Amino acid sequence: MRRKIIRYNPQLTALAKQLRQNMTVAEVLLWNRLKNKQMRGYDFDRQRPIDEYIVDFYCKDLLLAIEIDGFSHAHPSSYAHDMARQERLESLGVHILRFQDEQVKQDIEQVLWGIEGWIIAYESQHVTHP
Repeated sequence: MRRKIIRYNPQLTALAKQLRQNMTVAEVLLWNRLKNKQMRGYDFDRQRPIDEYIVDFYCKDLLLAIEIDGFSHAHPSSYAHDMARQERLESLGVHILRFQDEQVKQDIEQVLWGIEGWIIAYESQHVTHP
């Protein structure tokens, strides 16, 4: 099966690089468990540009974005922006899993279980696996 290519704004590349160099504690914790195909053999990228946005983590084979929401995401205007952003990405075929920053820091095993559970459900509906 061919991987779906989603275009992105090349002007986001420099910002994505900067974000990779300044990851939050929660992002570092999760990245240490996703990198090097540790999650069921899937390759994840961090701070990946997609369309006009940058997602925290992204797996091209699954069209899966993982977002870690910190304190600033609780503000009503941030929430509205996040939902509009999510709606746009979902319209492009991207699936999005969201976790709270504190959840990643306090119970990463539960977060990993949630990601793995989503992948297992996806695999049961699709025949592809790397």
